[in-house]
Amino acid sequence: MRKLLITLASLAGVALLLPTLNLVRHPRSPVLEAWGRNDANARDIAVLLENSCANCHTTDGVLPAYAHFPVAKGIVHRDIERGLQAFDLSTDLVTEKGMPAPEAVLAKVEYQLTRDQMPPARYKAMHWKAHLHDAEKAKLLAWVRQVRAQHYAAADLPGSVQSETLQPLPASVAVDPREAALGEKLYHDARLSGDNSLSCASCHDLAKGGTDREKVSRGIAGQRGGINAPTTFNVAFQSAQFWDGRAATLEDQADGPPNNPVEMGSNWPQIIAKLQQDLEFAREFRAVYPEGLSKATLTHAIAEFERTLVTPGSRFDRYLLGETHALNLQEQYGYQMFLRSGCQSCHVGKLLGGQSFELMGRHANYFADRGAVSKADWGRYNATRDPNDRYRFKVPTLRNVAATAPYLHDGSTSDLRQVVSIMAKYQAGVKLMQPDVDAIAAFLGTLSGEYQGRKI
Repeated sequence: MRKLLITLASLAGVALLLPTLNLVRHPRSPVLEAWGRNDANARDIAVLLENSCANCHTTDGVLPAYAHFPVAKGIVHRDIERGLQAFDLSTDLVTEKGMPAPEAVLAKVEYQLTRDQMPPARYKAMHWKAHLHDAEKAKLLAWVRQVRAQHYAAADLPGSVQSETLQPLPASVAVDPREAALGEKLYHDARLSGDNSLSCASCHDLAKGGTDREKVSRGIAGQRGGINAPTTFNVAFQSAQFWDGRAATLEDQADGPPNNPVEMGSNWPQIIAKLQQDLEFAREFRAVYPEGLSKATLTHAIAEFERTLVTPGSRFDRYLLGETHALNLQEQYGYQMFLRSGCQSCHVGKLLGGQSFELMGRHANYFADRGAVSKADWGRYNATRDPNDRYRFKVPTLRNVAATAPYLHDGSTSDLRQVVSIMAKYQAGVKLMQPDVDAIAAFLGTLSGEYQGRKI
């Protein structure tokens, strides 16, 4: 009996020693510390994130010695892997000096704080400083909403809307109308393809929700691409272009398809030569762009037109602005289920997406279940060659989603209800009952806006 008591006392001593050591020597994330020093407003926030998030949501934290013990090592590294799959504060939060924290990171921090899910109980048992008191949670939430309102919300929105995770689309984006008019012509001009058979509108038809409604698009000479064509509506609000984000700007994106042998199969010298033969167009173009036809001016004009492809006026936007009857009861319930499931932590902001790159299959292995993995499935890795980016994709916008089937990067389903179930399983880790699926799908139908006075 005495030996048992000694053993139990020893185990209790070790159990108290390890968390006590964490109080004495708390591991620090150099990146978060530097971020806090560089931004006076973020200094206290950096400390709170350091205490509660850094060990599992950064790659640069210094782990305690016991993290290398046989049993603890597996648990610790699994927690870090799962944490980094959600977001990496060292790269996702810490941006260039003077730039605000990204919308998606703000939404993820907010979602976890409001549901008190993080840090996990076993982490808090070993890291007593990780527990956030109500005042600390309030401070973090206030910071999230202040950054959102200051940097991402339109100034003319009501204050209560400015701080919300999801926001209405603006009515328009400021552009040069003459440049945009030329861009509209080019967007619909088949001379941008090698055999004069395809235009931008061939794969991004504005009458089809800015897509072609094909599983994968058909390129020059009937070739098929490897990935579903995303919509061009509201692209001005995306942080990057293409599923893998390889284009930082709309101009960069406009440079891609004409030079792709599977898509439009041409090149700018060839395109410019054809357009120069059209004397009326060439004169019109020089009147707006005195430097004349070039890759830079052509891609700029196309991009300027694409910035006009804004679709305000959805019923959901009217609901956000206080028109409570704009959504029926099922749609309102679907919106609440959308929020409760955490969908808004990736489908964020005015675009409901387009602001981050997320792992496809966070809670279950999508590609193992689907099978036949191709290079297109590698996602952002194709652009960065970073192994951590494999199977990550830019989160698509949900604006006008009811008009842009088929869905997902692989175009694997045209059923909006089915894609809700897929995302619930693989991304949110929840199993939704069919009435909940139907309600979320109904809510998504309220995101359809208008373009040039016509509903998408």
